[in-house]
Amino acid sequence: MLSSYGSVRRRRARNNRALRIVVPVTAAAALSLTVGILVATSGGPAKVHPAAASSATQGVSSTAVNPNCDIVVPAHPLTAKGLATPYQLTGPDGESPAASGCQTINSINLGAFVQATILDPRTGALSVYNPLVITQGTKPAVRPVVPKLPAGAIVTIDFGFNGTVLRQVGATADALQQGNCTDGEPGSPFGQVSFCNGANFFNAAFSLERAGRLVVPSAGTTTKMVPTAGAMGTGRACPTTRNFDMVDQDPSDNVTTMYLLNPVTGQTAQDNAANKARMPGATMLVNGSDNALIDDFLDPALGCTPFEAPDLGNKGTLTTSQALDELLAARNQPRNAALIPENDAMVVDNGGSLDQAKTDLYRSEIGQAPVSSQTDMSSSPQMYCQNLVNIQTPFIAANENLLAAGPSPVPTVGDTLFTFLANRLLSSFDNLNCKNFGLANPVQVVLNGAGAATEATLNTAPQQASF
Repeated sequence: MLSSYGSVRRRRARNNRALRIVVPVTAAAALSLTVGILVATSGGPAKVHPAAASSATQGVSSTAVNPNCDIVVPAHPLTAKGLATPYQLTGPDGESPAASGCQTINSINLGAFVQATILDPRTGALSVYNPLVITQGTKPAVRPVVPKLPAGAIVTIDFGFNGTVLRQVGATADALQQGNCTDGEPGSPFGQVSFCNGANFFNAAFSLERAGRLVVPSAGTTTKMVPTAGAMGTGRACPTTRNFDMVDQDPSDNVTTMYLLNPVTGQTAQDNAANKARMPGATMLVNGSDNALIDDFLDPALGCTPFEAPDLGNKGTLTTSQALDELLAARNQPRNAALIPENDAMVVDNGGSLDQAKTDLYRSEIGQAPVSSQTDMSSSPQMYCQNLVNIQTPFIAANENLLAAGPSPVPTVGDTLFTFLANRLLSSFDNLNCKNFGLANPVQVVLNGAGAATEATLNTAPQQASF
C-alpha cells in the first residue's frame, strides 16, 4: 500500500500466498518514520499458532530479511478480556520471532498494531481501545488496562503492519471465528491490514445513524485552504479518508495506534499517561497509515479537526481511530468518493488480476459500498486514476505554501508535507498503472542525495482516462 503516511517502500509480498510489489524508494507506502518518533488466515480453516518458549529479553534479529509475520489473535477477541489479552507477534508458519525478525523491537520493519473501536448499541456512544502487541514469548512491560465495555458492545478490530504481509492466526482453534476475523481470501491475503467484525460494526453504526441515536459530526470547513475548481464560498470542506485530495494508491489502511517500547528489553506497553510515567525512557512505536496522515499531519496543517472518542485504555482521553475516520468519511462522503479501487494491490488476486469479491470483502470491513456501476463512477480503476490526477494535483498545487510549512511524515520521501504529498502522488500514479488509461503522471520531483523530494512541479491540466 502506498499508504498515506506510508513505508518508504510499499511492500506486498506475493509468492504462493502473497503479492510482492516493488515500489521505488520515492514511494511513501506504509509510514515507518515520522518526525521525532521511532517507527523504528483467514479464508480457510483456522490454524492455531504453535507456542513459543522464549524469554522477555530474547535477542533481536533486526537484520532479518523476512518481510512477513503472523499475529496471534487471543480467544474471544471482541470481549473485554480478549481485548486486554496481548496479541503476539511471531514469525510466519511457526518460525520463531528471533529467526524471522518478527519482534516489536524491530518495529520499523515489522511492527504490528491493533486498534478496536467500540459502539454502544443502546446509546450510540463510541469509544476506542488499543490492544497491546507483544513479541511472542515475552511479557508486557506493563499489564494492559482491562476496558469496561457497554452491555452488548459491538466491536470492530483493525490491524496494521509495517512489513509486507501480516497473517492472522488464532490462539485457540476458534478464536478467528469468534471475532469474525479476516485477512483476505483463501491463499490471497490483503497484505499489511486485516480486520475483525468490521462489517457488523459498520452495519450497526449506520443503522443507529439512521435512527438518530448515533451522531457523526460534519467534517467541518476551514478558510486556511485555497479553494480549487468546484469549491463553494470562502471556506472549504475539510478532507476525509474518502477525498481524492488526500488518498493514495491504497486508501483507508493501517491504524493510528501507538505503543511504548522498552528499548533494552524489547517489551511493550499501551500508550497512556500512566505508562509514560512508569517508562520515562520508552520509545514510541507507530504504524504508518492513511488515517495517521490525515489525523496527525493534514488536519493540523489545514486547520481541521479529526473525529475522536474516549480511549478506554487511557482514562477516557479523546483519541482517533481508523473506524472513526471511516464513519466521518461516510457521513461526509463527497460526490467523487475515493473508495478502495479494484486495482489496489491489496485487493487484486494472486495473479495480479482484478478480484471483485476480494475488493468487496475489504470494503465491507471499513464500511464502504461494494463494487457497482454507481461506485465505479468515481472509483473504477480508470476513474480512480483520473480523479487522483484531476482532484489531488490541483489541491496540492493550490495549497503549496500551506503544506510546505508543515512537517513531513516521512523525511526520506519528502522534506516537507508538500513534497511528501507530491512524491506520494507520483508513486501512486505509477503503482496503479494509471498510464495504462492514457493518463500522464502530473508530478515531477527533484531528489536530494538521500532520495527525498526537495522540489516538486505539478501539472494541473485536466486529463481524461480512456476506457
